[in-house]
Amino acid sequence: MSTTAIGKSARRVEGREKVTGTATYVADVRPRGVASARLVLSPYAHARIKSVDLSEALKVPGVIAAFSGKDIGGAEMLAIDEVFFAGEAVAVVVGEDEAAAEDGADAVQVQYEPLPVVSDPVAAMKPDSPLTRASKGDTHDDAGEHGAAVAGGGTGRPKPKNVNQMVEFQRGDLAQGFAEADVVLEDTYRIARVHQGYLETQGSVAERAPSGGYTVWTSTQAAFGARDATAKFLGIPAHEVNVIPTQVGGGFGGKFVLVEPLVAALARRVRRPVRLILDRTQDFLVSHPAPGAIIRMKMGAKKDGTITALEAELIFDAGCAPGAPVGVAALMLAGTYRCANLDIVGYEVLTHKVSPGAYRAPGAPQAYYALESHVSRVADALGLDPLEFRLKNAVKEGDIRPDGRPWPRIGLIECLERAQRNPMWLNRKSCGPDEGVGIAVGGWGGGTEPATGGCRVNPDGSLTVQVGSVDITGVNTTFALIAAEVFGLPVEQIQIATNDTDHAPYAGASGGSKTTYTVGAAVLAAAQDAKNQVLEMAADRLEAAVGDLDMADGRVFVKGAPNRGVTVGELARLANRFGSRYRPLHGQGRSAVHTSSPGFTVHLCRIKVDRSTGMPRITGYVAIQDVGRALNPAEVVGQIRGGAVQGIGRALFEAMQHDEGGQLLGATLADYAMPTSADLPDIEVDLVEVPSADGPFGAKGVGEPPACPGAAAVVNAIEAAVGVRVRDVPISPEVIVDGLEGGASR
Repeated sequence: MSTTAIGKSARRVEGREKVTGTATYVADVRPRGVASARLVLSPYAHARIKSVDLSEALKVPGVIAAFSGKDIGGAEMLAIDEVFFAGEAVAVVVGEDEAAAEDGADAVQVQYEPLPVVSDPVAAMKPDSPLTRASKGDTHDDAGEHGAAVAGGGTGRPKPKNVNQMVEFQRGDLAQGFAEADVVLEDTYRIARVHQGYLETQGSVAERAPSGGYTVWTSTQAAFGARDATAKFLGIPAHEVNVIPTQVGGGFGGKFVLVEPLVAALARRVRRPVRLILDRTQDFLVSHPAPGAIIRMKMGAKKDGTITALEAELIFDAGCAPGAPVGVAALMLAGTYRCANLDIVGYEVLTHKVSPGAYRAPGAPQAYYALESHVSRVADALGLDPLEFRLKNAVKEGDIRPDGRPWPRIGLIECLERAQRNPMWLNRKSCGPDEGVGIAVGGWGGGTEPATGGCRVNPDGSLTVQVGSVDITGVNTTFALIAAEVFGLPVEQIQIATNDTDHAPYAGASGGSKTTYTVGAAVLAAAQDAKNQVLEMAADRLEAAVGDLDMADGRVFVKGAPNRGVTVGELARLANRFGSRYRPLHGQGRSAVHTSSPGFTVHLCRIKVDRSTGMPRITGYVAIQDVGRALNPAEVVGQIRGGAVQGIGRALFEAMQHDEGGQLLGATLADYAMPTSADLPDIEVDLVEVPSADGPFGAKGVGEPPACPGAAAVVNAIEAAVGVRVRDVPISPEVIVDGLEGGASR
């Protein structure tokens, strides 16, 4: 297929603003007369609030107002009677500036009655465990907005204590499957809770609009979601809240709705604009990280490599409220390889920690860490090549998933075959001493959601594409490429307007690898609609049939007679003229794709281990991914590299650790380790294109899959290098040294 715009790398349309420092972030928004707010956070993971004394705070110079949960109403914003995690907000102080608000917050006096703390999810499930909370509490659906909501069948297992929900998938005869196996291995894997690691902390600014409604500026991935949540909290119609999404300084699934409703409520109470920008420690304490998980795996396989049985138990730490993505984790764990006999159960366990949210493929990195670590171990026990073992069992189009639905067209086998030919894999046996290559698979089911878009033809011949999605990954540039392709225009002649919720066409949250897939489809439809309008108008002007016309370089002309034509700009000017008999050229597009386009990836990791220190050093990394169609290859490659880095972070660095009292151990970037450029190799990216039947020009989402295999690829490489089996990540050098010295590896 010959193309003019898509498939060619393009610079980001917002790149100049970002590199020159002129892009507007939420912290840059300062309406006239704006006041600052500061949260008062609970030092206890579980306690009864006996009293909140605001009197001393109100005496602090510059303090305008102070509110408790009872003053504001709605325990989802400020705790009222009980706190359920260390860092839960119990009060808020508004000051003339940030210093006054902070001093006022320090002066708030709260009396607590400490209550039993449930910190460990396994202990929480025991019958003698204290009850985490009497009610399930308020929930958020960050993972669901990523397309991570999955329902599993039930078989009547009893629900353990403090478990909010259970997900179950069963098929075949598990006992018979294990009986047929020549090798049966069982082990347990743990992966830590992690922060999304964005540079810009969360925040919001709100003011009362002259019309009586509210304007909210915010760093969010979900403008319409923030609007609806704010309106609901204020008890007003949604149209009375206008959300203006600012540039997002990193999100990765962590920025949906957090403080927006509270800030709008404060603006209502103090009758002036209010801003709340979290500092780094507060962001660590109150935002929604990715959940930790404990996954027990048992797999049986025959000598020829056929997997005969799979049993797994997934325990996800949901913190103090529902929302952990255990369903999608169970589905991907059970559905990546063909297996006639399986029994999978997932538990969402409530503990006294902040509830988790979404983070690139929510649930899938946890599942693939356990699955891919275990698959490599089973292959090793059988004496089989781990790639061949995966290739023999990998699912393909038409295979039935654990939820009873067939897999659509997927590229897992193509990615494995590409990995098989990669020089890193071909040359793995020639690695130096204490160096090895690991392999791991990852995947994501792909989200679906309705979307709308607009495409206006301007008098200068350019196009303005209107969308309601938030650009967090360069998708606006992809939208520009889609419109440029339809019209045969240079991408520089396409402007993307991401409007506020009062003026934007509807779009869902930007996340779950669905923005290009869903909003891009609406943009494609809008551009095609606008093009059809242009051709119809040109046919009238040129006295020709629409089918006899062609369009190129901003002109419409009669086929075979290029001199007989008219520019797109001329048509737009004529349509906009006073008294014109032509309607303005403005295309509308809607999409409601019901079928997802799953994406799979295969990562190869080469690691050298220093035996004296146990320090692993990554010496090579390859990410091979089915992307459907790479509309903007440079952006796709960037997304894949970023996801690979985050997977490496889970393997070697990142963990939000809590003590038995539910206290977060380290809530700054000085304490929370993340990989830096010095820790990373060059990451080779190999794009496999298995076109989606429904995505624009065959594209599918690419942002989620690359974050999934990294932890297992690193762990498998360490085992290949020095024979140490790792079960818990992030891994420390001490664990490797212990394993080398003959201790029990973890």
